[in-house]
Parts: sequence; C-alpha cells; structure tokens
Amino acid sequence: MSTTTITVAQPRTALASRIRDYVELTKPRIAVLELVVVLTAAVVATWGQPDPLAVFHALVGTLLVAASASAANQWIERQRDARMTRTADRPLPSGRLVASEALAFAAITLVLGALYLGCFVNFACLGWALATWLVYVAAYTPLKTATPANTAVGAIAGALPVLIGWTATGVALDQRALALTMVLFLWQFPHFMAIAWLYRHQYARAGYQMLTVVDPSGRRAGWQAVLSALALIPVSIVPVLDNPGLGSVLFMVLAGLLGLGQVGLAGAFWQDPPETRAGLFPRAAVVYLPTLLAMLMLVPWL
Repeated sequence: MSTTTITVAQPRTALASRIRDYVELTKPRIAVLELVVVLTAAVVATWGQPDPLAVFHALVGTLLVAASASAANQWIERQRDARMTRTADRPLPSGRLVASEALAFAAITLVLGALYLGCFVNFACLGWALATWLVYVAAYTPLKTATPANTAVGAIAGALPVLIGWTATGVALDQRALALTMVLFLWQFPHFMAIAWLYRHQYARAGYQMLTVVDPSGRRAGWQAVLSALALIPVSIVPVLDNPGLGSVLFMVLAGLLGLGQVGLAGAFWQDPPETRAGLFPRAAVVYLPTLLAMLMLVPWL
C-alpha cells in the first residue's frame, strides 16, 4: 500500500467513525421504534389510507426531534453514563465526542425538526413532538436521580409518538388513539422493570433511583410488570372494536395470546426474579410490540 493510500484512508476512517458516533447519539433503536409507532398511528387513524406524503414528512420531522432528545439526554447524563458498564462506551463518556458537540447537535436537530414539522405537516403534530421532547429531556431525565416514578414519566414520553402520527393525518383524536397510546405506555413497564433489575447494581452506582434500586428485592418491580401486562390485554383490543370483521377478530386473538405471554413472563419475574428470567423480557418485547403493531396495520386489509 502506498503512502498516498494510507493518507487518504485515515481521514475517511476518522470521518466514518465520527458519523457513527453522531448516529449513536440518536439512540437509533429507539428512534426506529418511534418511527414505527408514528407510521402505525397514521395507518390506524385513517383506516389504512394515510396520505403517503404527510406520513413521510411526519417521519422525517419526528426522526430529527427524536435524535435531538436522545442527544440531549446523553449530554445531561454523560458523567453518570461513565459510571455504568452498559453506557461507558457511549460517545460522550468515552471521549469520542465532547459535550459541546453533542449539545450543538441536539439544538440543531431540534430546531430543524420543529421547523420541518411546522412547515410540512401541521402545528398539532409539531406540538406533540415538542411535548415528547420536553417530557423525555426536561422531566424524565432529571427525575431518574430523584424518584422511582421516573419510569412512569419515561413511559409517557415513549407513548406520545402515537399522537404525533395520529395528528399528522389531520384525523381527530378518538378512543382508538387513546387506547393505542395506552398500549405503548403499558408495554414499557415490564420491559423497563426487567432492564432495571438486570442493571440494578450499575444504576445504583450511577445514582439512579430506579425501583429495583430502592427495593432490591425486586418484588415491587415484579408487581408493576404483572399489573401492566394484565392491563395490556383489554386495552390492546380497543383500537379495532369499531372495525368489525375478520381482521379485527384475528387481531384480538393475537393480541390476547401475546398479552398472556407477557403476563406469564411477568408472573415468573415477580415470583422469582433471577437474571435469567428478567433477561427474557427484552427479547419478548422484540416479539410483542412489533408483532402487535404490524397486525394492527394489516387489519383494514383482512
């Protein structure tokens, strides 16, 4: 390899590495989930006939606002992230990016996302996107060091993208929108409780007041997981009650089976919460929510 090739390759490698770090600031898995929720809400709101252009604009704007929220969250938590093994390699605690870069990225993506939604979608959609940002960054993030109730506040932020997608269509909010929002809200508790149990020692070291830190027995976390999993079953069928047909029947059966699976895992976790059982929840969540949302989007065509 020539000296010229080495000289060219190094800047390209450095640039690619920085791009990856900025992408990591956005918490891409969370961002993708939010986009799926926005899309699902738009499809459900219009009975399977959303305006593709409106949905596209909503997805772009939501992605920018979500990227800002995640970057702002990591900027605020950068010192605590350095105390946890699971987050110590993030761009800020590892030193690959400096705090000012993350803050500038968060500010720029927030402004761009807000302008985009306001110009190309509507102000209701913009309002819910900003509300999601505020709940996640200004409420949930600081509350993590103050009270175990932070999980409920974080679940609100995780559920609000339903309303972003719904209002992007111009359809008025109804019981279907509220039920879908509650599905997203309730689904997060078993998932969060399991993660909080798996990493309870790291959370304690970082100073986070998770429920599994203030109650090391795991019983209260188990109770929350069981109750939310039980509530999910009736709530999850509400979005299809006004749409009688084969698709709705199939969806209700599937939602019931998925819900019972969640209850079973939550019950096992509550009875005896070793790491092996708690570790099932994150994997089960990958099955539950995407399957439920995909089936919900298919209902109008079945």
